[in-house]
Amino acid sequence: MRNLTMMTDLYQLTMMDGYFLQGKANETAVFDVFFRQKDTINYAVFAGLEQAIDYIKDLHFSAEDISYLRSLGVFHDEFLDYLASFKFTGEMYSVCEGDIVYPQEPIVIIKAPLIEAQFIETALLNIISHQTLIATKSSRIVTAANGKSVVEFGLRRAQGPDAGIYGARAAIIGGATGTSNVLTGQMFDIPVKGTHAHSWVMSFDTELDAFRAFAKVYPDTCLLLVDTYDTIQGIKNAITVFNELKQNGHKPIGIRLDSGDLAYLSKVARKMLDDAGFKDAVVMASGDIDEYLLQSLNAQGAKIDMYGVGTKLITSEDTPSLGGVYKLSAIEHGGIMEPRMKISDSLVKVTNPGFKTLYRLYDKSGMAVADLIALKDEKIPKPLVLTHETERWKTTTLTDYDIRPMHHKIFDGGKCVYKTPTLKEIVQFALAEKNKFWDEYKRIDNPQIYKVNISDGLYELKHKILKEHTGKH
Repeated sequence: MRNLTMMTDLYQLTMMDGYFLQGKANETAVFDVFFRQKDTINYAVFAGLEQAIDYIKDLHFSAEDISYLRSLGVFHDEFLDYLASFKFTGEMYSVCEGDIVYPQEPIVIIKAPLIEAQFIETALLNIISHQTLIATKSSRIVTAANGKSVVEFGLRRAQGPDAGIYGARAAIIGGATGTSNVLTGQMFDIPVKGTHAHSWVMSFDTELDAFRAFAKVYPDTCLLLVDTYDTIQGIKNAITVFNELKQNGHKPIGIRLDSGDLAYLSKVARKMLDDAGFKDAVVMASGDIDEYLLQSLNAQGAKIDMYGVGTKLITSEDTPSLGGVYKLSAIEHGGIMEPRMKISDSLVKVTNPGFKTLYRLYDKSGMAVADLIALKDEKIPKPLVLTHETERWKTTTLTDYDIRPMHHKIFDGGKCVYKTPTLKEIVQFALAEKNKFWDEYKRIDNPQIYKVNISDGLYELKHKILKEHTGKH
């Protein structure tokens, strides 16, 4: 595991130096991690917590790090001397990996000495925003695949090794069933999957020779890429080889389509395979696939059993950033925690003040009906009246509901107190939670808006601060 302490923005260190010299370093501060509304993201799948935990556990400056910082000529000597014993001593609260989360919700909360809480901003946003983004894209693609298996195929198109490794991990949390990335498979015990490239076919004199050679090497896992030259002829050649395998007591896996009209070709391929007696052979499709193409393929009745999804998944091509932010929400002055709030002419940039927590509310059938952002020690009543924050005439009364506190304490006094689940456990949890949301909330186009409300106590605090600072209610 690499130490990532120096993976930060310079201004985090300059602020730390300033806090240190101004005597503010040990003031307790509360920061929230959340993301802002995106047109292409109606929900997100939280991922990256395990790597965030590892980062905080290993937080320290080496002698070489401090020597480099000294060479910049920016920092004061007494601050650099302080960094020699720097570590995280605070608290961290987080939702579970695999949880469905929504804009403005505090996904992670840090309560720590100001100098520590400030410093970890950059790395936390880097780790959590990336994995959450890819897990979310994966979830959308898996939803559109309509029960068909999705395999992550994006390593060669990922924006660097880490994006490929941890993006594949996130894709699995989002619902993908395997990856082509062997290192990710090794690191996280994920099924690895793959066939062969067009270069394999092109390296032989004929396509049939190439297929026969591949079948000889892999007689029980034979899945042939059929579109190197002519797809229909490629399917015929695959069937020839499948018959030869069958005669020798082996069962082929199927074929892969990587280009052309996937809807038409998959229907032709399915009929040809069925007519040849290979009704169990799968038709796999790969290429520039995303949730929008999958919807189109479904509408056209495509006969595809499995998808290999690469570029548009691993890069989240249509939404290349999550919009994650890290904002101060409270700070200690004279032993009293005072709420802090970012105020802006842009409503989406106005933050929620105070030390908060997050609840999910379920009806008696176990389906999610709303989320509630509340102050940490606020009592949640029954019945509960949910009121839209800005359109106050919109209310919903919940009389009989179950409530789940979504935050878990991860660090306490700088010590990790959370037992990190295995990736398989995270995947199981993610699927179970996703199934607790009605399809209307998860559809790709024009989804129903899920209710995310703030509590009465938080509403009153927020508008008290707005009145004090702006004279507005």
